[in-house]
Amino acid sequence: MTAKADLYDVIRRPIVTEKSTMASEANALVFEVAKDAAKPLIREAVETLFNVKVKAVNTVLTKSKVKRFHGRPGRRNDVKKAYVTLEEGHMIDVTTGL
Repeated sequence: MTAKADLYDVIRRPIVTEKSTMASEANALVFEVAKDAAKPLIREAVETLFNVKVKAVNTVLTKSKVKRFHGRPGRRNDVKKAYVTLEEGHMIDVTTGL
């Protein structure tokens, strides 16, 4: 069991986009997670912090890309996202805080 303070470092923030809203209809949530977080650690963090049962965890690593910021070239950061599917009867309201 990991300390609760360490679990807050695993789950960085919820991602609220059009695609994540469509995923929530299938009882799934999308979180930005630490790049070195493994699926079992993400599962433990969500179950401990939100008191829910997790059915599955899928991860996506979005690589950085070059964009323009105020006319100057810049680079976006790498982002790891976790699609967390919850068991039936469990839900998390990401619009409210922890």
